[in-house]
Amino acid sequence: MTTVSQRTALSPRQLTRTAERISFIYLERCTVHRDANAITAQDAEGTTHIPSATIGTLLLGPGTRITHQAMSVLAETGAAVCWVGEHGVRFYAAGRALSRSSALMEAQARQWANTRSRLAVARAMYQMRFPDEDPAGLTRHELLGREGRRVKACYRAQAARTGIPWRGRQYVPGDFTSGDPVNQAITAAAQCMYGIAHAVVTSLGCSPALGFVHSGHELSFVLDIADLYKTEIGIPLAFDIAAQDEEDVGARTRRALRDRINETSLLNRCVDDIKRLLLQEEDGPFDPGSDQDVVTLQSDGGRQVPSGLNHDDDRHDYERVSW
Repeated sequence: MTTVSQRTALSPRQLTRTAERISFIYLERCTVHRDANAITAQDAEGTTHIPSATIGTLLLGPGTRITHQAMSVLAETGAAVCWVGEHGVRFYAAGRALSRSSALMEAQARQWANTRSRLAVARAMYQMRFPDEDPAGLTRHELLGREGRRVKACYRAQAARTGIPWRGRQYVPGDFTSGDPVNQAITAAAQCMYGIAHAVVTSLGCSPALGFVHSGHELSFVLDIADLYKTEIGIPLAFDIAAQDEEDVGARTRRALRDRINETSLLNRCVDDIKRLLLQEEDGPFDPGSDQDVVTLQSDGGRQVPSGLNHDDDRHDYERVSW
């Protein structure tokens, strides 16, 4: 039998692009293993094969076990793996990026490191969410205030549309059932959106930590991206689900959100939005499926020189070095 170590690693060109993947798959009470380049989910009803390269985010719920080989292929194919608690309200880990290039992360770092460009990106994010407003010239405090008012207005509008009594946003970390059904639905939708945003951010090679609105957390940029679609997709869908039935709100919200994401091609849009926010004209186009696996060394004046060479100034012919 072929061992994992003898299998050829997949190149970026062999992997399914982020925009074309299944948004997320939720598994619980099963054992996840590897069969070639697929994962298998085995429970009392049998074994299901899932092509690993088609997964955006794998949510592992209560009662799941996953083998080292399964984690290996998921990391190789760039899938985010999230261990989630009861009702899927927490996530913890992510796989490797689909891109071998650091170009998009370097663009993100440049935008983040300059206070003016960081504010410009925050304004651009606000305008993506609320295109009827012009945030030019607004301070961060003003942006936060306007965002808060718009989100509150969205809650009230969705409550009026669905006929659900609204008493405000209520969520106690670690206690999913403390909220009423509509708050449970909002929480379930938000956590799924965080997982999806996490998968897209990491698959593109960006840093989850370098946020432009959120700050100080390892997932600041993930929260930024997930919030882009909160008032358009997450909140309205949560109210729709809560209005249908108060039972099993969390699971029904996850299934409905997965369908909505596929219907609206949200993964494709999310990829485009991140590139539009981070890249400037001088950065040129970004190809997340680049086959290039090139490491260079930084020299003076922004010049890049080849790695794997001894750059001793006293030598005219550089000595190639390797470990």
